[in-house]
Amino acid sequence: MCSTCGCGNDAHITMTKPGEKPVFYHPHEETVLHRHPHHENTQAHHLHNEDEDHTRIDNGHTHTHDGHTHTHTNDGHIHPATHLSGRMIEIEQDILFNNTRLAERNRGYFEALSITALNFVSSPGSGKTTLLEKTLGDLASEFKMCVIEGDQQTSNDADRIAKCNVPVIQINTGKMCHLDAQMIHQAVQNLQPQKESFLFIENVGNLVCPAMFDLGEKKRVVIMSVTEGTDKAIKYPEMFHTSDLCIINKTDLLPYVDFDVEKAKELALRVNHNLKFIELSATKGDGLDNWYAWLKQQALV
Repeated sequence: MCSTCGCGNDAHITMTKPGEKPVFYHPHEETVLHRHPHHENTQAHHLHNEDEDHTRIDNGHTHTHDGHTHTHTNDGHIHPATHLSGRMIEIEQDILFNNTRLAERNRGYFEALSITALNFVSSPGSGKTTLLEKTLGDLASEFKMCVIEGDQQTSNDADRIAKCNVPVIQINTGKMCHLDAQMIHQAVQNLQPQKESFLFIENVGNLVCPAMFDLGEKKRVVIMSVTEGTDKAIKYPEMFHTSDLCIINKTDLLPYVDFDVEKAKELALRVNHNLKFIELSATKGDGLDNWYAWLKQQALV
């Protein structure tokens, strides 16, 4: 189970290229919460659940399971535990620790091939896919590009991107509410992005959990639309705190909604004073030149 949000390990993860059959895999098989090396050179794995007897102590807890006792503290990711048998050692690794390690591996791969990886995050319906469609269509003659699409279900977005004639793969996360570094690693192995290209990652529509998971991206782009409310940044501060650029989309609707652009920027800067802003309308094309200029700058850095 995800230690951040509680989304389950029983999620059925699939990766699909348009026109091909889905490939099923489980991204967390190698990130089991508790791993016990046994003296017979075999390994037993188990996850602790609410049925076990847990007793809180100080800043951690102690519990008994299968005849041996575990003591956990909150001071790090790796916790040794003494078993009553005296023949086992327990190592607990937090899923975010594993994710960060895998993200750094992804980042190194991207840097080695000069791939500009961008992680698009937002609430559902903010216009991420529409912005990608416009970007891919307008910059196809200038840059090599590919896309990873993340949704809990359907390949609708990947089907839309495929019409732009760029390589794309759809990740369906099932019960999981975010992409993680392992999923990106698997998808990239399948996509094989070209050197000196853009990799656009459209994350699952969610402003909470994706903020916690580094994917190895070069920049994180948070997209908010004028239909969502001026105070979005202070409601979901972690996402805006971890982002590099904030796109304010659907500006063509400003005459019809109660949205204060300058106030929204002010609130976002309270959360992240380094945040940059671009105002645009992906459907009408207003402000896209500023977005494309920012993209080209990232490719040069």
